[in-house]
Amino acid sequence: MYDSAPGIPLILNGSRVLVDAPAHWRLSKALRDSLKLDGTKVGCDAGDCGACTVLVDGEASCACLMALGQVEGCEITTIEGLADTRPVARKLQDSFLRHGAAQCGICTPGMLVAATALLERDAKPSEADVQDALGGVLCRCTGYRKIVAAVLDAGKDVPAAVLPDSGTAVGARIERLDGQRKVCGSDVFGADAHPRDALLLRVIRSPHHHASFKLGDLAAYQKAHPGIQRILTAADVPGENCFGVIPPFADQPVFAIDRARFKGEAVAAIIGDPAAIEAVDLKTFPVTWQELPAQLTLDEALAADAVPVHEKRAGNILVRGRVVKGDVDKALAEAAHVVEGVFETGFVEHAYIEPEAGFARRVGDRIEIQACTQAPYMDRDDIAKILGLAPDQVRIIPTAVGGGFGAKLDLSVQPFIAVAAWVTGKPVRMVYSRTESITTTTKRHPGRMHVRVAVDRDGKLLGMDFDGDFNTGAYASWGPTVANRVPVHASGPYFVPHYRALTRAVHTHVVPAGAFRGFGVPQAGVAQEQLYDMLADKIGMDRLEFRLVNALRPDQPTVTGQVLGEGTGIRACFESLRPHWRRAREDAKRFNDQQTASSPWRRGVGVAGMWYGCGNTSLPNPSTMRLGLKPDGRLALHQGAVDIGQGSNSVITQICADALGAPVAQFDLLSADTDVTPDCGKTSASRQTFVSGKAAQLAGNALRSRILRLANAGADAMLEFHPGHIVVRDGAAAHRIDLGTLAPDQYGYVLMAEETFDPPTSPLDGDGQGVPYAVYGFGAHLVELEVDQELGTVKLLKITAAHDVGRAINPTLVEGQIEGGIAQGIGLALMEEFHPGRGENLHDYLIPTIGDVPPIESILIEDASPVGPFGAKGIGEQALIPTAPAILNAIADATGIRLARVPATPDRIRAAILEARS
Repeated sequence: MYDSAPGIPLILNGSRVLVDAPAHWRLSKALRDSLKLDGTKVGCDAGDCGACTVLVDGEASCACLMALGQVEGCEITTIEGLADTRPVARKLQDSFLRHGAAQCGICTPGMLVAATALLERDAKPSEADVQDALGGVLCRCTGYRKIVAAVLDAGKDVPAAVLPDSGTAVGARIERLDGQRKVCGSDVFGADAHPRDALLLRVIRSPHHHASFKLGDLAAYQKAHPGIQRILTAADVPGENCFGVIPPFADQPVFAIDRARFKGEAVAAIIGDPAAIEAVDLKTFPVTWQELPAQLTLDEALAADAVPVHEKRAGNILVRGRVVKGDVDKALAEAAHVVEGVFETGFVEHAYIEPEAGFARRVGDRIEIQACTQAPYMDRDDIAKILGLAPDQVRIIPTAVGGGFGAKLDLSVQPFIAVAAWVTGKPVRMVYSRTESITTTTKRHPGRMHVRVAVDRDGKLLGMDFDGDFNTGAYASWGPTVANRVPVHASGPYFVPHYRALTRAVHTHVVPAGAFRGFGVPQAGVAQEQLYDMLADKIGMDRLEFRLVNALRPDQPTVTGQVLGEGTGIRACFESLRPHWRRAREDAKRFNDQQTASSPWRRGVGVAGMWYGCGNTSLPNPSTMRLGLKPDGRLALHQGAVDIGQGSNSVITQICADALGAPVAQFDLLSADTDVTPDCGKTSASRQTFVSGKAAQLAGNALRSRILRLANAGADAMLEFHPGHIVVRDGAAAHRIDLGTLAPDQYGYVLMAEETFDPPTSPLDGDGQGVPYAVYGFGAHLVELEVDQELGTVKLLKITAAHDVGRAINPTLVEGQIEGGIAQGIGLALMEEFHPGRGENLHDYLIPTIGDVPPIESILIEDASPVGPFGAKGIGEQALIPTAPAILNAIADATGIRLARVPATPDRIRAAILEARS
């Protein structure tokens, strides 16, 4: 029986409870705000993402679509009670860990709950059953394939995973070290933790792409809304009302003054009691708007009569990029064959499942911010400037990050909550709505690229002329990085003796474009790889063989004049695809030969290559790791590389463990916190395994040397870590080091090593010649698909992905990155395009679901880098880059049409087919 206390009765995770919350509240809100069960995540509040999935009387249901009053008396199971109340769930959680099915973890509770409901109905489901049951839960990280495998494998009795012994961590498929928190729903994301007395902040944003504005009587408005404790405008910013990820180009205000340059730009904020602030209709805020002409496209912004978005940037050009080698005009004029085309890509939304969120509080003369971010030290420096503080007066504590892919490199909630907490002296929190997130956060740069490529009679590349414009939006963000990275990469991983690549980042009145998994290289790949197919066809050469003939060799210079030497694995990637290419081509021919004249289906096969420089382009790119030995014999790794799902918490620990000669189980991980961990740089540019991993290797080596010196032991000695002492075995001799006899340092460690690694690069000259990156990753994808020529629809059959990762530190996590990148590449190729001002939700903006990603076969090539830790390179961005061009090449193979604009939606495919027939 329930007691007589007020509230709505439920059976929650096996116990009878009374929920003291209004009946009209969403069930998701009641679970999180009233019952403090934060494992149920909120990604959209519209039933589009499925992150809030719970069991209601055994059925998987979106908690955001149900009112609390609707479930009165029902049995509710959330992720927190799943393993205790549902016998199948524990095995399912173990299977998720074993398969690496949880990456960032934000969708994992929803996936596990939905999968539990399936397995309770059917203990041995088919793959189609899994896809049907989990189709309503979106994941942006994994590519779904490991989730499917984990559900299908959940019924097996598998021995508990054991962490590897000393010296065997690198290359081991260990379970993600932070994985248990993800499968139990206990990871703390930006919206999951805040002081109980925190005020809530909401931002007033421009409803127009370009407008002047005037604020009205704010005092009267505040008086009319007693729940509002403070209204913030630009006048309340204590320091500089300006921020940006690249300091010389920083140009974005916290709050606009007089003029808004994009739809969604912030002009003011209200702060107060959460219930009161949630109830405020922001449309009543006293601001008057004068809509101004807006330049939304490249053509409009580059027109002779275009009004500058920023007065000091003539012609709306933010920055230009340039790489030139040889005599391109002569090469093209004398070539046996030349092909050219103009290719376009649109805005792409990151669509991570976790909207931006966090809280800030003032602690004396310091500010502390706990929020989702990919770049804590960059956040610290910008917030210090905004508040007029020294950097050491700002502490950034990253939460778990529910997907980032580049957009969470830029500030989002941080400036608003920082200013609010500083001026009020009270903790302040903010959570973006899904619409707010899509409207205001950075996007992939739309690109328009005119490219000409030439070959000789034998099919060897002679020259490329690349001209690209990229829509960087209203503010700089990562526009300079995109404009400078694209010219280095636009040749692809091939030897091109004569080359000219010129780019421009162009300002428009749209949401800023920023970093998104590849920094412009995926856009360039759409152009270059289609043109290479066209050249191969023109000279009658097999398309894969054309790439092998031209693939960069270790002794050949890149387009920047750099000779890479060891670790140039692109030829190995293409060669590994040869048997798959032959089989797929034969299968496609057989299929097409069997089709009748009336059948609309045609099968095609496509291939594309890629390369990607790991780290910043010709700029310092350091990372620092601190490793301490505690008096009890445990090891503390101060690992400041933010793990956004890619697995740096595990991979970097594996590297450090083998460098030191200690078991992974001996490590205690101190994750990113600007007060606790040294600066490991931003999590972007596929740099953390390479750069921070190398710093961890150096720190492990250094601490090992100090331990060996204490024992006067040789370099090959074995270390054994015990409570309070270490045994060093040097041949037949054993040396005991009693840690209690060593004096602790300022951090409490009896021995400590702190090491920094900065990849060796050099500045590029005026023609872009030099050493932009110390290490490149290489890869090649093969796509098999079918096209319905009457409907224009595409059915993906299989993707085979070969990637040179140098050394696979954790093969399971590498495969997860490949599969996740491929899924995002599928979206870029076939369905994703953001139109500013429209479709600002996950219902209209479509991303791949579990049924859209075909089987993926990953081939790991380990052509070791002489620079990376144990030979490792990055992988995070590489897998996305060749996916879209390989799909486009396969569509062309199936239909004979070339698509110069992505995404290749059914209407565009059908229109191109009809045009080709006319």
